[in-house]
Amino acid sequence: MREITSHIVNPVNDRLRITVLDQPGAGGANHEYRIEATNDGSGLPHKIADHHISFQNGPINERGVNGVTQEVLLAIVADRLNSFQNGPFACRENEIALEKVQEAMEALQSRTKARMARGVEGRNVA
Repeated sequence: MREITSHIVNPVNDRLRITVLDQPGAGGANHEYRIEATNDGSGLPHKIADHHISFQNGPINERGVNGVTQEVLLAIVADRLNSFQNGPFACRENEIALEKVQEAMEALQSRTKARMARGVEGRNVA
């Protein structure tokens, strides 16, 4: 198991522990993550939340839909940032973050469309 710490910047994120649970798959990426939240910042004791995120593992044509995609998580983040921008917490930083999330979504969708056009989407083919 490996821990991810790049999110830590404030007291909320200090209390969210991200752990990678599996080995990289055929494409080099991991598929299973755990997010644990504690209420006191001391680590695992007093755990108040435990979330498991499973990413799609293998081609849908071969393995079926068995997890979420990066696009799903980006859509959630974009929705939250849009909501903040339409509410009392609008700011330049949220605007920039939203632009970057939308750019990431567009890049991933462009990749998928190109794979579809080449007839390799849904297969373990580069």
